[in-house]
Amino acid sequence: MGAGRRRHGKRLSFLAVGVVSAVALASAPGHTTGVERDGDPPGAPPAAPAPPGPPVTSVGPVDPAASPAPAPAASVKTPAFGAYLDYGPRGVRRIDELSKWLGGAELRVGHTYLPGDLWTNIEGTPGFLEDWAKWRKEKDDRLFVLNVPMLERNEEGVGDDEVAGLLRQGAAGGFDHHFRALAERLVRLGVPDTVIVLGWEMNGTTYTHRCGPDPESWKKYWNRIVTTMRSVAGQKFQFDFTPSRGRDAVPWTQCYPGDDVVDIIGMDSYDQPRGMSFDEQIEEPYGLQEHVDFAAAHKKPISYPEWGLFRNGDNEEYMRRMLKWMDEKKPLYNTVTDYCPHGVWQCKENPAASAVYRELLSGRDGTPDVPPGPVMPTECSPLNLGDWVEQWLGGKLCMRLDWWKGPRHS
Repeated sequence: MGAGRRRHGKRLSFLAVGVVSAVALASAPGHTTGVERDGDPPGAPPAAPAPPGPPVTSVGPVDPAASPAPAPAASVKTPAFGAYLDYGPRGVRRIDELSKWLGGAELRVGHTYLPGDLWTNIEGTPGFLEDWAKWRKEKDDRLFVLNVPMLERNEEGVGDDEVAGLLRQGAAGGFDHHFRALAERLVRLGVPDTVIVLGWEMNGTTYTHRCGPDPESWKKYWNRIVTTMRSVAGQKFQFDFTPSRGRDAVPWTQCYPGDDVVDIIGMDSYDQPRGMSFDEQIEEPYGLQEHVDFAAAHKKPISYPEWGLFRNGDNEEYMRRMLKWMDEKKPLYNTVTDYCPHGVWQCKENPAASAVYRELLSGRDGTPDVPPGPVMPTECSPLNLGDWVEQWLGGKLCMRLDWWKGPRHS
């Protein structure tokens, strides 16, 4: 507790004693039980003071200058999580199996990737998305996350000069029809609210859809794709801008295409490079902390579409710290990459980290965290003293029903 709050607590006790000696309370022990104000103007103090009673005990300090307490906010579910388990129908089936391994935990996120080899597959070839769509529609609170390549031959080592030319072609609208076809297909399948992780890890060198060869054309191309997909009737897509953690080939901030065409700011964050501690992963340039700060500055939720073990092996500390980080930062969703060397269930190479993951996530069901209400002491009847008095006391008072019995002794 900070010094300011300690000073506030002393001030409140002093005010409480002063008010007790100046207003008509009851000559019985009292307790505050939380502020309850109805918004009416404070009433006038009593004309004549009554004899002071015993000291008033505060259950918890409440700032007397604070505005009336608002009604409790509607509860929301805890952040959704899941795992990448496989591309196709087998990945859908394994969601239930992973849930059982986690003691019935509710996996609300299904995550897959469109193949980036041919444009026909990027359009969502028939037979590929049906099982995912069926899974998504079984419960209203599920999320379907779909990684969508921006260019075909996405993992074929295309050179920078050719990539730059392709990005310029896309920025001019040359590939719009492919993304219109994908959007129409998703809407027809009944998953118009799909989370689209478009052109992921664009700050690296792995994919043809990388940003580095021409960042300005890349951003214009992203805008074209989002505008095209949003033009399809019935769509409710959310577009997730997801670089890999760290600087990589280019700073990912140089690739950011603008707030009007981004709904979520994600980050793929594996336990690498070798020897890097979790604190360093937080603090490095373009790392975990900068990601959270950047998203907050742009008023966007965060996500972790890919994360998991890697260069540092079966790293129990990374697993514990990453799960704690996500609990604290409340991403919209996270999905661990569950195959070797990254995974915890399908990969048997990481028993220590797997045990941590299972221990910390077992039984999670998405139940909302509901803050406790004011605690009413037992054997206690609340007194209605008026708004003015309760404002300075920091809450209501209540009278113990057994006050006449005198002090209790153990």
